Amino acid sequence: MTPRQIEVLRFVEEYQSRRGYSPTLQEIADHFRIHKVTALGHLRRLEHQKRIRRAHYRRRGIEVTIPTRRLPVLGRVAAGRPIEALEVPADLDLGILMRPEREYFALEVRGASMIDEQIREGDFVILEKRSTARDGETVVALLDNGEATLKKFYRDGKRIRLQPAHPEMPPIYVDTALIQGVVVGLYRRMK
Repeated sequence: MTPRQIEVLRFVEEYQSRRGYSPTLQEIADHFRIHKVTALGHLRRLEHQKRIRRAHYRRRGIEVTIPTRRLPVLGRVAAGRPIEALEVPADLDLGILMRPEREYFALEVRGASMIDEQIREGDFVILEKRSTARDGETVVALLDNGEATLKKFYRDGKRIRLQPAHPEMPPIYVDTALIQGVVVGLYRRMK
């Protein structure tokens, strides 16, 4: 996306958030002091990138499909002993960092089992929603008992090894684990 496309997308999103409906093509053009044709070009490119959907021939028919700044935080994940997977809805502001054709979510880390990977308690791991992983990728795995954990994923014969990145913590060996996502980023609030 070009910087102008990002600005247009953010303008549409903020306009909708403040007013409850999308801006018109003329309002977008006026805001950026550009011609309607130029504004329409930006909208078409955003639509082609699947960041917006337009109801053609409707005056206020723009729908943002990929928010520019918000990522759902779906709960917490253990980076120590596995914990019960609970949803705690919230949003994490990230800006436009993610590929539009992929799904992402964030989890707040609890525990210190991934400390050697520089993942600390209180961090937010950003995950690409996937059900498969390659050996060595850091994943959130849902275990048979319904608990979730953040570990390095390895196929170890017929079993799966979920390896902590902490020298004093043993790996978890399981026959099956449902991969919920693969870590693609980290967000840390500095105190």
